[in-house]
Amino acid sequence: MIQSVLVANRGEIACRVFRTCRDLGIFTVAVYSDPDAPLPHVREADAAVRLPGATPAETYLRGDLVVKAALAAGADAVHPGYGFLSESADFARAVLDAGLTWIGPPPAAIEAMASKTRAKQLMAAAGVPLLAPVDPAKATDADLPLLLKAAAGGGGRGMRVVRELKALSEEVEAASAEARSAFGDGEVFAEPYVERGRHVEVQIMADAHGTVWALGTRDCSLQRRHQKVIEEAPAPGLPETLRTRLRTAAVTAARAVSYRGAGTVEFLVDASGRAYFLEMNTRLQVEHPVTEAVFGVDLVALQLQVAEGAALPAEPPGPSGHAVEARLYAEDPAGGWTPQTGVLHHLSLPDGIRLDRGYGDGDTIGVHYDAMLAKAIVHAPTRAAAVRTLARALELARVHGPKTNRDLLVRSLRHPDFTSGRVDTGFYDRHLDALTEPRAGEAHAALAAALADAAGRASRFGGGWRNLPSQPQTKRYGDHEIRYRLTRDGLLAEGFPDVRLEAAEPGRVRLEIDGVARDFHVTRYGDQVYVDTATGSYALTAHPRFTDPSELVAPGSLLAPMPGVVVKVADGLAEGARVTAGQPLIWLEAMKMTHPIAAPASGTLTALHAAPGRQVEVGALLAVVQDAPEAQEDQPS
Repeated sequence: MIQSVLVANRGEIACRVFRTCRDLGIFTVAVYSDPDAPLPHVREADAAVRLPGATPAETYLRGDLVVKAALAAGADAVHPGYGFLSESADFARAVLDAGLTWIGPPPAAIEAMASKTRAKQLMAAAGVPLLAPVDPAKATDADLPLLLKAAAGGGGRGMRVVRELKALSEEVEAASAEARSAFGDGEVFAEPYVERGRHVEVQIMADAHGTVWALGTRDCSLQRRHQKVIEEAPAPGLPETLRTRLRTAAVTAARAVSYRGAGTVEFLVDASGRAYFLEMNTRLQVEHPVTEAVFGVDLVALQLQVAEGAALPAEPPGPSGHAVEARLYAEDPAGGWTPQTGVLHHLSLPDGIRLDRGYGDGDTIGVHYDAMLAKAIVHAPTRAAAVRTLARALELARVHGPKTNRDLLVRSLRHPDFTSGRVDTGFYDRHLDALTEPRAGEAHAALAAALADAAGRASRFGGGWRNLPSQPQTKRYGDHEIRYRLTRDGLLAEGFPDVRLEAAEPGRVRLEIDGVARDFHVTRYGDQVYVDTATGSYALTAHPRFTDPSELVAPGSLLAPMPGVVVKVADGLAEGARVTAGQPLIWLEAMKMTHPIAAPASGTLTALHAAPGRQVEVGALLAVVQDAPEAQEDQPS
């Protein structure tokens, strides 16, 4: 019997494994990097061991340090979570060689499937359909578009779509660098990119006694940068014959490598309904909760039982209802999906919603790891009910901190293509602009913030909002300048002729707008103001009346859109170099993804402050491009 488990991971998945361990009476051990010291997975564990350093390469990818930590803390088993070393056969062997129980598949099975290239060869021999690989060195225009993928890991790292042959070599280099940073292995391969395909996968669970379960299907087609955003079980709209083929192929894949434990077999389903093997993930998936909800199982508990040598029942439990999961990322979808950092002041959802989170209130989201804050999961009797409930729960969520994809999630769940089940991996390519349009109502939120601020000041002087000064008041929030007066007859606010103030407190304002009363809940952290309403939330920045001169930057300045590390500058780039608009000049790495920074205009590079290895904060000046003379002459006088 397992008595003590070390989770060789961080954040949400570590907390998830600890929850099951607590239910089963198992002692828990966390490991943590220096930036992660305050996080919930460290606080929730019964014991914790520091891994000195900040980057994944220094900490969570150091299998030797993790094994030492397990032995030092008295753990008798190691759970790898997902990502990092979860698909490393060498790490699994090191755990076993240390006399510890490995809560995962046999190293030989990991080895067979961990390299996507070798896995495809194995599946072809087993008769599982797959896309033919393409040698990047021999690719021609006829092979385009191509999808580059990391051989040693998943999660979207090291993936690139290549549509022009001239860009192939550079994209291979970039994909390899990203894969090496995330997984310690830079091997990449290429295969045909299927437009408007669906990402469908099968959850398997196998024991050491010959039983292999196929726990239904999941659809994970809504992706950005090849990383999943919304997942659901079962996959909607598949014919039963196709579901059967997918389950059979998944079991075949598991038996081909004598698999044991939890795993996922992923397929690409094209528009005609043909399915192709993509890869097998020899670990628990981020989206495993939707399968747990539909089948009424605890996959982590089953992992532990299998690791202890227990036999699974001959048949899995039957499915019931539908489940949908949404990943809440700290990122800006409208700004190229750039990751966001900063303090997460508060995060909450309505009661009754499963929320798996890796950050607590007051924790800081840094630059070194994945941008996912939490996952929200809903289970209901029907797909329509699950989708509606999740959309409403996210709409009512209070997320005070860095910018997130919350509004995108709500709009995605309510989009006609999604509600009707017409989903594919090109969903965001087609709909992103519409899904990220600014929401109406921000001006009213700014007015509410100004009135809440006034009520707070009045309360500090022993008065109520009805006793506030009647002279004109001015407040700036973002792009909104709010001018108002409070008179005996009520509120007079410029630009708001049909608004009546019903009540104002420091944290709550009630406005009647066009005859409809609405509540605005206002929370302030320094100059950041969050206004939550029944139809969404708004993040505002309170500004002084006059612009800070330090906010002004020279035209043509390239500013860091996020904090990160400069990993590359363009070959030959130096002051005096000629550049063209849109040309990638500098590459930043943040949250394990590489982000190119392009020239804002054609011209001459007059300043270069970026250098490989340099850590930069958001807004840092990286370079300056001065418009080319010919471009200036074309401008109207």
